[in-house]
Amino acid sequence: MRKIDKGIEPIELTEWKRSNPAGTYNDLSHIERKAIRFDCLREQFYLCAYCCQAINENNCMNEHVEARNIAPHRSLDFLNIVASCTTNRQCDKAHGSQALPLTPLMMACETEFKFKISGRVEGLTERAKKSIQVLNLGDTRQNNRSLIEKRKQLSDALLLTNGIDPAEGVDDDELLEMLIDDIKCPKEGKLEGFSPVAVNILQSWLNADYYAKNQ
Repeated sequence: MRKIDKGIEPIELTEWKRSNPAGTYNDLSHIERKAIRFDCLREQFYLCAYCCQAINENNCMNEHVEARNIAPHRSLDFLNIVASCTTNRQCDKAHGSQALPLTPLMMACETEFKFKISGRVEGLTERAKKSIQVLNLGDTRQNNRSLIEKRKQLSDALLLTNGIDPAEGVDDDELLEMLIDDIKCPKEGKLEGFSPVAVNILQSWLNADYYAKNQ
């Protein structure tokens, strides 16, 4: 995951809520839903809130981080809505009404998941492990082989594009820091698909090197 900084809700939603004080998310028209989706995409730099694959207006959906069945009073709370991919059996499609203990709205989402060169993800805390299970983010090939393979392929490609062989790694701290800064920087308002995965891998190399040098 990548920490999402939520902004101000779209004017279309604000005006609709003013005219429909007793309304719920189910009552929204396609106009308000589209405005919400577009604003979420922009603030997420066109990455799925959960798996971080690239998404656009045509292959994503509005997702309530705190499910509507759990928190119906937050169904129109823009701070509780993100854009998720529509991939079967993962992210929004897997979340349903389950509680999500670690979310992309928390800064810890960038440090409590560890991504492997193999494409797998590991939870470093109990809440991270639970969130991986709820969203089916690929802790084992048995659970989500498709995502693991896609994540490995695209994150490898991103690293290779930046001159890094994923199989060999890098022990140059300055180079790692430069690469991390570059990959984290949106280009024309968008981030490369799975770029937070590549950043996570590079950061783990940097941390390991720092640890080794300070023993």
